[in-house]
Amino acid sequence: MNTLNKKTTIAAMLLASLSLAACTDDDAYQTAAVQTTQAQAMTVQAQQVPEYYTTSGSVASDHKVSISAQTSGYIKVMNVREGDKVKAGQVLVQIDPTDAKQAYLQAKADLKDAKADLQRFQELLAAGAIGSQKVDKAKLRYDVATSNVARAKNQLSYAEVRSPVDGVIVEKRLSVGDLASPGAPILSIEDPNSLLVATYVTENFISKIHEGDTVDITIASLHKTFAGTVRQVVQAADAVSHQFLVKVALKTDIDIHPGMFAQAGFRVGEREAILIPQDVMQSRSGLHAVYVLDGQGIAQYRLIRLGQTHGDSVEVVAGLQAGDTIVWQGNPTLKTGMKVQMVNGK
Repeated sequence: MNTLNKKTTIAAMLLASLSLAACTDDDAYQTAAVQTTQAQAMTVQAQQVPEYYTTSGSVASDHKVSISAQTSGYIKVMNVREGDKVKAGQVLVQIDPTDAKQAYLQAKADLKDAKADLQRFQELLAAGAIGSQKVDKAKLRYDVATSNVARAKNQLSYAEVRSPVDGVIVEKRLSVGDLASPGAPILSIEDPNSLLVATYVTENFISKIHEGDTVDITIASLHKTFAGTVRQVVQAADAVSHQFLVKVALKTDIDIHPGMFAQAGFRVGEREAILIPQDVMQSRSGLHAVYVLDGQGIAQYRLIRLGQTHGDSVEVVAGLQAGDTIVWQGNPTLKTGMKVQMVNGK
């Protein structure tokens, strides 16, 4: 009986020793598995940011001129083509002046004849051979002939079509050999130094947009955002779309050209958003993530979805909430499961 008790006691002691050894080894393993790193830290908070209403439009010249002839005739010379830069006063088109020259020569001949008649009648009036009535008629004919010469001379000068402004040729409707007529467009000129973005705004936001407001103009093809100013708000909606035309003036930039697609961001209020510095993110294969501390101070890798950019910060629309603590710049390099000692606490 005593022998059995001794064996039982020995077995219990061995089991306890093995259990204690197992626990000690497990604790040592867990201690070795949790690595520690020092890292920058920040607790994110909701902030007030501008709320924007974004709409699309296109860049256009604020000053477009349609060039047409002031006299009829066939186009003899065309000195420009689309894309050419022109100066005010530069000859663009020359129209065959044959008819205008003939009209001018005829007017000069009529003037010469009217002048001779007037001189002859004035001499006869001085001699008492005729009455003053004939002299008056001769004087009237002379005045009309003088006016006709001036008009014919103007018509002859119209054979040269000149540019009224500095600009760029953007459209050519007629070519050499075509018949030009008064009022029929030949060319179109735009001023590249006077640009605007024309866009349409829905009735829900038109009351929040005013002349003089600053607008963010983003041109996707340039990957740039420019500052614009609301120049005109048309206070009558389009009959079909029920939207309002808004024109935003742009400063001259060598990279901006009429016809470019643009997006206009109108500031219409404020809202709360989560913002983080752009340099705290991890970006891999188009996905964005940050390391977030859990309740035990352990770093966890968390995917986030980004929104608008605000200077050096970016908005997080999903993946973070106010009160979360994010960490970055770990030493050694941050990894999921690391214990973090915060170097700072923002």
